[in-house]
Order: sequence, then structure tokens, then C-alpha cells
Amino acid sequence: MTTSIQHATLEFENEIAARPHAVFSAYADVGQRIGWGTPSDTATLIYEAADFREGGTDRFRCGPKDDPSIHGTTQYLAIAEDRHIVSIETLATTGQTLAVALNTIMFLPAASGTRLVVTVQVASFAGTGMIEGYEQGHRTCLANLASLLAWQPAPNKTW
Repeated sequence: MTTSIQHATLEFENEIAARPHAVFSAYADVGQRIGWGTPSDTATLIYEAADFREGGTDRFRCGPKDDPSIHGTTQYLAIAEDRHIVSIETLATTGQTLAVALNTIMFLPAASGTRLVVTVQVASFAGTGMIEGYEQGHRTCLANLASLLAWQPAPNKTW
């Protein structure tokens, strides 16, 4: 582990062809989150506790399927259904904090469904590779989410 701290602000915007409620629900429901939140076929995401509510805490493990040795904790600071989620995430291995991130997720109505805006402010204690991992992981998982929720609206359908 490096003695210096690396900082980054990562911003992601995706247009998702689903209503804000469906996109919000995909974050709120741990089963759906597991479905889109694993960045590759060789990785795994295992929730040991899930408490999606303001003040609630999720505990999870992730990493390669044969060694999910990264332990994560997400604490939910603010949740407004169908509008936003603000949380703090800590990633660690035995005895070492790898990174801490402030995550802000906004669900904005759009003509195509939802404009999802995700901002991750990360402090890495494990070098720039951890920040690159956050960026790659978010890009892949958000693409998985968009694919999972893709739908075709009926002609002239109003919301």
C-alpha cells in the first residue's frame, strides 16, 4: 500500500430507457444490484447484509470469483425515492483500507426514460490503480444496468 493518498472525482452520465422509478428500484433492490453490479464474468459480488434506507448499511465482498477478498461497506446518508441516493463506501482488505468514496446518484426524468448522473469522489490509499478500477467498474456496471432495464416505450405513451 502506498503512503500517499490519490484523489479523483469521477462523473458518469447515462441515458437509460426506463422510468426513474425502475432505475431507482434497480439500486434499491439488492437482488437486482447483484445482477448488474458485477463488472465481469470472472468477478463476484456477495452481500452479507443489505439495509437500503437512510442511515442503513450494506456489507459486501467482491473480487475474483475464486477470491472475493475485498470487503466493502456502504452507508446511506440520503435517499429520496426516484430522485437521488448519497452514500459513503469503504473498500478494504484484511487490515488495510483501500479506498473511501462519496457517491451521489441522481435519477433525472428524460425523454428517453432516465438521465442517470453518478458522481464518485474517491480517495485511494492503494494508488492510482484503485481509481482506475473505480472508473472501469462503474462504466461496466452502468452499461450492465442500462442493458438490463432497456425497454421500448409504446408509441404516444405518456408518463
